[in-house]
Amino acid sequence: MSEPGALRTRLNGLFREVAKFGAVGAVGVLVDLGVFNLVRHFTDLPVVRASVIATVVAIVFNYIGFRYFTYRDRDKSSRTKEMSLFLVFSLIGLVIQNGLLFMATYGFGWDSPLQSNFFKFFGIGIATLFRFWSYRTWVFRTLPAKEAVQAAESFLEQPPRQATRRQPDRV
Repeated sequence: MSEPGALRTRLNGLFREVAKFGAVGAVGVLVDLGVFNLVRHFTDLPVVRASVIATVVAIVFNYIGFRYFTYRDRDKSSRTKEMSLFLVFSLIGLVIQNGLLFMATYGFGWDSPLQSNFFKFFGIGIATLFRFWSYRTWVFRTLPAKEAVQAAESFLEQPPRQATRRQPDRV
């Protein structure tokens, strides 16, 4: 495959991955914000505690979506390692996301429902950039054989060469 063709194929693959990640993530954001507002409305929990509960619910939802939709073609050989890494990177994302909400709420006193939702949403956006990078790099790794299979398939797609036979010498 030519270099421009290979680049186009890689960019198309990245675009599809980002679109699938975004679809699962968008529903995850709705789950996160919905649970957050339900917990805030029906309980007296502090804002950040309600946000942490909502984030944990969204993390569980997102794992299922990422494993069985976005990254279903990725290596499934070590689920324990995959889930452990997912949990570690998700917890780092939780700290990023809820750290911003914590600073806005307790550092600046911005704790109205509108302000809380804004900073929760903003925190989700910042944490999502980290999560996308970490999930695709460390958690849902590509199968090592996939590149070899693609190279073999591209080799098979090439037209066969005309073999030239050497005629035996006649005596």
